[in-house]
Amino acid sequence: MKGLKFIFSGLFFGIVMSKSEAISWYRIQEMFRFQSFHMYGIISTAVAIGIVGIYLIKKYQVKDVDGNVIVIPVKEKGWKKGIFGGTIFGMGWALTGACPGPMFVNLGQGYWAFLLIIFGALIGTYVYGILKDKLPH
Repeated sequence: MKGLKFIFSGLFFGIVMSKSEAISWYRIQEMFRFQSFHMYGIISTAVAIGIVGIYLIKKYQVKDVDGNVIVIPVKEKGWKKGIFGGTIFGMGWALTGACPGPMFVNLGQGYWAFLLIIFGALIGTYVYGILKDKLPH
């Protein structure tokens, strides 16, 4: 029963991503070609909601599902790791037309080619786990 809220929040996330067209390969290509504001509006809204959410979590000392107070660590300084990681993430996003969440939404809508993309993402995550001690952090 405890996991039911996670299933419903995942379903809600999938519906919102689908209805907002954030999972559309064409919308993502429009964004990377600077042809449409649509995706920038969605991302800006998500960033604004995230900022408000983090503020409220810190202010009211919100607890996680296990009853522990959520602690958000102070961000490390430095920009090199962000450039490196962001470049890899952006290249994958531009090539596949999906970032991690929408990959599963596309699969749920019956786009079976996303099985290959999800497999690639899992392999990339595995390779990162092997190489993480050698990468800039």
